[in-house]
Parts: sequence; structure tokens; C-alpha cells
Amino acid sequence: MICSGGISAPISVPMEEECSVNSPRRVLSFSERRRAKAGFHDSDSRRSSGFGVSGEHGPKPSEVYGFVGCISTVVATVIFLVWAYVPESVLESVGIHYYPSQYWAIALPTYLMVTVVLMLVFYIGLNFMSTPSPSSLNTLFDEYCREPGDFVPETEEEEQDRPIEPISDLDITKINHLMFNSCHAN
Repeated sequence: MICSGGISAPISVPMEEECSVNSPRRVLSFSERRRAKAGFHDSDSRRSSGFGVSGEHGPKPSEVYGFVGCISTVVATVIFLVWAYVPESVLESVGIHYYPSQYWAIALPTYLMVTVVLMLVFYIGLNFMSTPSPSSLNTLFDEYCREPGDFVPETEEEEQDRPIEPISDLDITKINHLMFNSCHAN
């Protein structure tokens, strides 16, 4: 058995004690033994029940928030539909006297939808106002425009060793030539 550059005879000493090699597997097994002695439990070593309950700690907060949100949405929808469609005489006979006018059951969703549509129109209009016109030179050049470097290799040896050129903008005349003149060549 080879250890630390020398040859040793097989002795009854285990490999861990004979050679001090810090492999990830050895460190991991050492830390697991240490946690087991101290009483710590790793969350990965626990088996989940399949119901989203994580061991002794109970449900996760996101599961609770999702459940409460789902239930409150259903309850709010039922209350809204009862308020909107049940006649006032039935509500008063049940003992419900204090509620908003049923006019708002139609007005609030309508106002909300009109507000959303107007916000979308305003947003699109604002984008059109801030965009330069197609004939403006600002669509072609701005303060971040970079011209390509003029690095021309003299020999083939230099061409193989040269670095990648930095990012730069292509000239619009080159783009037009490639896009439109190649169609007419066929």
C-alpha cells in the first residue's frame, strides 16, 4: 500500500488512520457522525410524508399562506355574489341591514376595468412619445455607439494568435448591403 510517497506493509490499521487524506466523502461522513452524536437532525435525512409536512415542524409558511388565500378568495367571492344578486328584502329578512348599495357591485368592477384600460393606453402612449422617430439619427447612433477596431493581421501566424475583437456596432450601410443586395443577386 502506498502512502505519502513510501511503501508500507499491510497492517491491521484502517486506511483513515494510516493516511491523512481529506476527501469530501470522509469529511461528510465525519460531520454526519458528529451531528448524530450531538443530536442534530439534518433536514435532508428526514423522510417526508408526501403531504408537504416537513417532519416535526408542521406545514411550510407558503402552504399556509396559499391555503388561507384560497379560502379567503372563495369566501369573498361568495359574499360579493350574495351582495350583488340577492334582493334587499331577503338580506333584511335575514338580519343584514348594513351593507353598501348594490349600485357599487356593478360600478366598482366597471371603474376598475376602465382604470386598467386607461393605464395601458397611457403606458403605450408614453412609450411612443419617448421613442425617437424612425428618421432620427438617434436610432442609429448614440453615446454608447462603438466603432469596430482596425486590427489587420499581416501574416497568418498573427491571425491565429490575435485576440477576439471587442464588441462593436456594425455600420448601417454594411447591414443594408447584406440584407438587400443579396436578394437582388439571385
